[in-house]
Amino acid sequence: MWKKFILLAAVTAMSLTGAALAAATAPSPPAPSKVAAMLKHTKGAVFPVGTYNAGNKDHFTGDSYVAPLSQGKVPVANVTFVHGAHTYWHVHHGTSQTLLAVSGKGYYQIAGQAPQVLLPGQSVTIPEGVRHWHGAAPGQMFQHIAVMEPVQGAWTEWFIPVDEQLFQSLS
Repeated sequence: MWKKFILLAAVTAMSLTGAALAAATAPSPPAPSKVAAMLKHTKGAVFPVGTYNAGNKDHFTGDSYVAPLSQGKVPVANVTFVHGAHTYWHVHHGTSQTLLAVSGKGYYQIAGQAPQVLLPGQSVTIPEGVRHWHGAAPGQMFQHIAVMEPVQGAWTEWFIPVDEQLFQSLS
């Protein structure tokens, strides 16, 4: 009887601290130097990896990094997606977004259309106000350059994650 009580107490304690334990043991994102090394192994890393994209952590799956490439009026940045990381569905209000694939394999999808592959040397311009997502192919590394016209009052509206079953079906 006392063994059942100890087991019940242990299970109860585990369930109460499960979230705290998961948060404490969650893996840290890889260091930018490690990400650059992974990309070089796949003949990537044309542009710098940059710093961890903490500002968009809640709108991306997985780890991503951003390296600003311009200091002028038009913001240009290299975005690195690690092992299948990708954005949630989102809309850029007031401006379009051009994506220039530079390393690895990625996808983008415009709402109502099939996902499209993005390989180095390919580009796409997402028109203003169009719901879309983009990022690495499942299990792949991917880098793209993002260019957005700086328009006063432009902003990004974030929605739900991409359907995981659909995403994993991409190759």
